[in-house]
Parts: sequence; C-alpha cells; structure tokens
Amino acid sequence: MSPTFRRIAAALGLLLVAGCGRDGGRAGQAAQEKSEAASYLAPPAAAAYANGVLSGTAAPGAQVRLATPSGEATITEAGRDGRWQVRLPPAAAARIFGLSMTAGGRQVQAQGYVLVAPGGQAAALRSGGGSIRLDRQRPGMGTLDFDRGGGAVLSGPAPPGAVVLVRQDGRQVAEGRADAAGRFSIALPPADSGRHRLEVFGDGFQDAAVVETQPAPPLAGGPLRSQLSGAGLRADWLTPGGGVQSTVLID
Repeated sequence: MSPTFRRIAAALGLLLVAGCGRDGGRAGQAAQEKSEAASYLAPPAAAAYANGVLSGTAAPGAQVRLATPSGEATITEAGRDGRWQVRLPPAAAARIFGLSMTAGGRQVQAQGYVLVAPGGQAAALRSGGGSIRLDRQRPGMGTLDFDRGGGAVLSGPAPPGAVVLVRQDGRQVAEGRADAAGRFSIALPPADSGRHRLEVFGDGFQDAAVVETQPAPPLAGGPLRSQLSGAGLRADWLTPGGGVQSTVLID
C-alpha cells in the first residue's frame, strides 16, 4: 500500500466514524488492517542444506537470489508451493550469502545470512540471536552464538514443546522450551571467555560439547572468518550493525 493510499484510507475511516458511529469505525479499521496484512510479504528463508543443495521457502513464483559480499549471485525461482532449491558449486572455504526475493515487483530481504562450509555444515545466521542449523536435525545442540560482551545463545532441534535444561561446567544455568517447529533457543548467563563444557537435557535426548568462547579479533580480510575448533566449525562474521558475532556449529 502506498503512503498516499494509506492516508486516503485513514481519512475514509474517520468519515465512517463520524457518519456511522462506533460500529462503522470498527468496520473501517478492520478493513484497513486487512488491506495492510494483504500487502505484507513474508521474507524468504533457508530451511535445509544437504549434498550441496540449499533449499527453503519464499512467496510462490518469486525470484530467489543468493548473493556473496562480492556481488556474485545465484538466482532460482520458487515453485507454486513456495519451495525453492539451488545447487551451490563447491568451494575451498566457508561462504556467507545474503538471501532475498523479488515478488510482485517488490524486493524482500531475509533476516540474517546463510553460511555454507566445505565440510557440509550450514546455518542461517541470526544477528543478536540464535542461529539455525540447516544441515542436521537430530535433537541436541546445533549452534552457540556469542559476542564480545559475553552474551551467548544456545540453539538446536528438539521435539516440539520439549523442556530443555542447560548445564555449564556442571551447573544448571538455563532452561527453555522447544517451539512448535521443534527448535529451542536459550540465552545463557554471561560467562568468562575460555573453555566451557555445555550439556543439554531434554525429553529422550541429551548432548554435550566443550566450546571455546574467546572474543573474536577484528575482521581484517572480509566479513567472514572461519576455522575448525574442538567443538566444530567456528565462524566470526560481521553483523548488519557493524559488530562481530561468533557462531560455533557444534558437531
């Protein structure tokens, strides 16, 4: 909806209030809210990565674009059901992509970025929150996100609605619940940088890993730096706000 049309609709709503009373006002407001909802387009999303193929969802028939920071782009089209997939060429190093779609003449950018590594690891990176693992679905720890301020978020798959308990260095520090899609994302209390043992316990599953949480040094060679750590692939990446966030893809 254009700004001009929105102003006209608002003015009509006021006329309805004056001419028809309270019930007419409610009807005009409901019509405006319905029109605004119809104009909303959910952003595209990456859902899975396996055998070199990245797949996800978008608006039906939308043109889906994956672009590297250098501007190289891979374009595909979503089907009638809104599903899309693209085969990515192999690479010697981890890559980061921006994801967007064009539908009905409108361009919509996905939240965060998509990370794909040569070893098959992949995740949807979330600035300031828990990243979503794309290459594995078994219940347990998927990613640990942290920044220089000491804040951390532990995320992973779990049975929908399951209660998840988190221990750090043998002490229970947090508790959360998996959402309806079967994913938990739990904020951890600030901890000293260094090596920590994390454990999760849930309905019919448990998992453990030892992670290193040293703050990332400045990124000098681009928006992404990746390296293998004891717990799995660690990616230090530049957020849209200009900070550096670290994501460990826990094996």
